Amino acid sequence: MSISARPAPPTASTLASAEAPAAPASSAALAAASRPGLVRGAGPRIGWLLLATVGLLGVTVLSVIVGARDLPLATVWEAVISRQAIETHYVVWDLRIPRTLVAIVVGASLGVAGALVQALTRNPLADPGILGVNSGAAFAVTVGVGVFGLSSVVSTIWFAFGGALIVTVAVYAIGAAGRGGADPMRLVLAGVALGAALSGATSALTLLDPSAFDKLRNWGAGSVVGRELTQVWPVLPFLAVGIVLALCMAQTLNAIALGEDLASALGANVLRTRIIVIIAVTLLAGGATAIAGPIGFIGLMVPHVARWITGPDQRWILAFTLVLAPILLLLADIAGRILMRPAEIPVGIVTAFIGAPVLIFLIRRRRLSQL
Repeated sequence: MSISARPAPPTASTLASAEAPAAPASSAALAAASRPGLVRGAGPRIGWLLLATVGLLGVTVLSVIVGARDLPLATVWEAVISRQAIETHYVVWDLRIPRTLVAIVVGASLGVAGALVQALTRNPLADPGILGVNSGAAFAVTVGVGVFGLSSVVSTIWFAFGGALIVTVAVYAIGAAGRGGADPMRLVLAGVALGAALSGATSALTLLDPSAFDKLRNWGAGSVVGRELTQVWPVLPFLAVGIVLALCMAQTLNAIALGEDLASALGANVLRTRIIVIIAVTLLAGGATAIAGPIGFIGLMVPHVARWITGPDQRWILAFTLVLAPILLLLADIAGRILMRPAEIPVGIVTAFIGAPVLIFLIRRRRLSQL
């Protein structure tokens, strides 16, 4: 017969040690919440978000009006309210409106994907390309065009999306190998290594097959030109799921910003969060790359601007990124239409020229937000 000993009554030192972990978590959370942003409080943030939304509407209208060919405002308005089978109305409805909507969808997807990657890895220089998503999509499209002879955009979209999924799973498997499971640093290293290898393989395939290179020239530069809405609808549900997953993980990402140990102590499931975020990044960045090709800098720059405005709360960062990223991509696309009229510069090239000086300016002002 065994006699179980009664538990000793808690002493002051025992109570102090039991409550000790909660104190650092609370102080860290308070410190994170007190990081400066341009605006504080829900009311001012909502006001700025509404102002950004109005700005997005204005840039959307500007994208429909401005193009390589000048169209009077009255003609554009007439085409919008009363479509007819004439050339100017065709330009508005079949070229500019689809192009504008595609830019909005792609910009929002890339921006949110970048915010997720930065929050998950706690790396301010991270973007969707760091996990190899863009490289995987580009390599899959190159194989589809060069090996299987695909020519339609719809078929290459599915190749790009599948390549992004496969590469992301491979990056996570490599990063999770060994003791301790996957951590952000190993995921980043695995993504960079695999992305570099796939980029080299893509270049080799395109150089070996000049016809494939010609087909990929427009897509590989990153462009929203010639994309029809019928090419977007198959990918749109995946992008919507990715955005919903991102919004659902915002609160948990706030806890992870304190450190994974503290996040676990506060009740956050770090492993589940990491898996869901990687799935969301794959859906968003892979789908956007499938539609418009590899467009850089959007996912790197816009989350910094959102964080600069709102502070470190991921809920507000994601909300502002959803609005600000399409604005940046639309402005870059508009600039690409008018800088070299009647020729156009692909938006992927314009974003690099516009975005890099802006990021340098923010760094020099020491406004680059902490993660």
